[in-house]
Amino acid sequence: MSSPGTVYLVDDEPDLLKALTRLLGAEGFDVRAFASAEEFLASPRHEPVACLVLDVAMPRLDGIQLQDRLIEQGSLLPVIFLTGHGDIPMSVRAMKSGAVDFLTKPVQDADFLRAVRAALELAGARAAENEQVSGIQSCVDRLTRREREVMDLVVAGLLSKQIAARLGTVEQTIKVHRMRVMEKMEVQSVAELVRRVGLISRGPGTGLNQG
Repeated sequence: MSSPGTVYLVDDEPDLLKALTRLLGAEGFDVRAFASAEEFLASPRHEPVACLVLDVAMPRLDGIQLQDRLIEQGSLLPVIFLTGHGDIPMSVRAMKSGAVDFLTKPVQDADFLRAVRAALELAGARAAENEQVSGIQSCVDRLTRREREVMDLVVAGLLSKQIAARLGTVEQTIKVHRMRVMEKMEVQSVAELVRRVGLISRGPGTGLNQG
């Protein structure tokens, strides 16, 4: 039976780290434990369905700083903060920065496992969307520069006649370009084209490659 996901644990308390590793292991999770943020950052991470359980109060690089570092790197790992030193401003900042939960020690096993499962469900959804986006981007990369221009104007709601006037060509030529765009983008309707383009153009760090 395959693992329901990978859980990265980062905490400088050895006893807690050992207890959480046992708890998660008993539930079938793949667990990777680290005693510091630096140790975690130095490790390879390739699992698409994973989450990070992170202590806030750690020496040198603390949990909030690690979260900031991961955001800078473009990481999509859902983060659960687990701390005995949390306060309201700290938890608000963590949640605004994308943390999915903020639990205080000692945490009940059921509450902890519920948070981990929710984070892994989110990670799975993100992984599926990333795979879909990669497929769409591959379709976009097959378009010529003129086909991309036509696609952008189609998505903006312009008709073939309007696009022809905008690009200084004839309507029949635009219809040919539209047909090729639909084929290469693997869609049957303008609505579907708009939805697919929207998936790769939203959010920071996304958008059409202009190469």
